[in-house]
Amino acid sequence: MLIRLVVVFISALLFNMVTVTYSHALWWMVYHKPSFQGKVIDAETKEPIEGAVVVVTYSKKAIRIGPESVSIIVDVKESLTDKDGIFHIPSYTTIIDPFSWSKEVTLIIFKPSYGSFPHGRVYPPKGMETRYEEFFSGEIGEVKEVWITEPWKVGADHKKEKVTFGIVELPQLQTREERLKAKNSADIFGADFSTKELPLLYKAISEENKNLVIQ
Repeated sequence: MLIRLVVVFISALLFNMVTVTYSHALWWMVYHKPSFQGKVIDAETKEPIEGAVVVVTYSKKAIRIGPESVSIIVDVKESLTDKDGIFHIPSYTTIIDPFSWSKEVTLIIFKPSYGSFPHGRVYPPKGMETRYEEFFSGEIGEVKEVWITEPWKVGADHKKEKVTFGIVELPQLQTREERLKAKNSADIFGADFSTKELPLLYKAISEENKNLVIQ
């Protein structure tokens, strides 16, 4: 009887250890990002920009052969701004391998004849030391004080400024060269993704290509 009790106790202990270990392993491999939302407006008129394409790229770092880690795209999601210039991309969860860890997402916002986000934006201010995940995951219009460093200036002082989260201002572009630069900065995926995965983005890029040929 005593031996049977000991066997039952050890079996239960081993089962709990395996369950805890398995659960911990699953937790380690869970890749999760919150929902993202924002409002895109014309930098000059402050009017909403409808039909701007918003692309979120979900990436991870992974250990491969040797000590170096590589960056790998996990998935991409896209959306369009509505008549009020607002976009929303739902939260995203998946499982990644145990030798990987999540990276911060990147966002692209593109509309023909406008500067693209992030490099061609007017607002939020460049040099903002706030992650885009935080900037787009809160309430649109919430004002926060963040650190700003004047970009591309060696030894620039840090300063705090109030920034309205979730608001993006894009400038209207006047020259063909400006529009080519904006288009190329949005078309960064190359052969990694096609019109099947990113139909909205490549439709907008195709539209801008036609506009540029006509000019």
